[in-house]
Amino acid sequence: MRQLLFRLAMAVAVTLVPAAARAQDLADYDYENLTFRGIGFDYGYIWPDRVEPAPIWSLRLDLGFLGPAVRIAPTMSYWTSEFRTAEVERLAERLSRLPALADRDIVLTAADLGPIQWSDLSFTVDAHVVWTAPFDIITFVGTSAGLHAMNGRGAAIEDTFVEGLLDSMTAGVGFMTGVEIQPAPVLRVYGEARYTLVSDVRYPGFRVGAALMLPPRR
Repeated sequence: MRQLLFRLAMAVAVTLVPAAARAQDLADYDYENLTFRGIGFDYGYIWPDRVEPAPIWSLRLDLGFLGPAVRIAPTMSYWTSEFRTAEVERLAERLSRLPALADRDIVLTAADLGPIQWSDLSFTVDAHVVWTAPFDIITFVGTSAGLHAMNGRGAAIEDTFVEGLLDSMTAGVGFMTGVEIQPAPVLRVYGEARYTLVSDVRYPGFRVGAALMLPPRR
């Protein structure tokens, strides 16, 4: 498991570290450096391009630093929302073109398909380049790679091929920037802006949360 995290982490970390630094310090990056340091919970909001804006919940692990300045944070997130009316209308129009319906002059509308929900349960590995700003504020930029389990559902499409079309397991990438403050040695509060790209949907979002950290080593 640690080797898998290491490979994912290196895949995203190399996009953040300048080429010269990668060549010079590659030996400094080792999954043996990774160890559990804390767990965070956050809440945010996203604005997808195909469904209505929705809240998002996330759980984030802090595994410490893969190498100089590169922190690894596996993250699990979940959101659910309803398809925009225009998207349902577009789907109904495409279905109406199928020979089985077109030959019978059947024209579907958005009302025939009814409300359609779409949800995403994702697991990503985030790599953050971290530095300390004035007043002990921690700032970071990063990128992520992971898997997204997309699930579509609705009364009118249940157990149909339409529902199957909306269900998928697909890869995605993300880009983020954020700030953290540490009001206590075992507590961090953070805010993050993120943009996520999946094959079927993309969205900007914002999250705020808190992380419980292990006591500093003496």
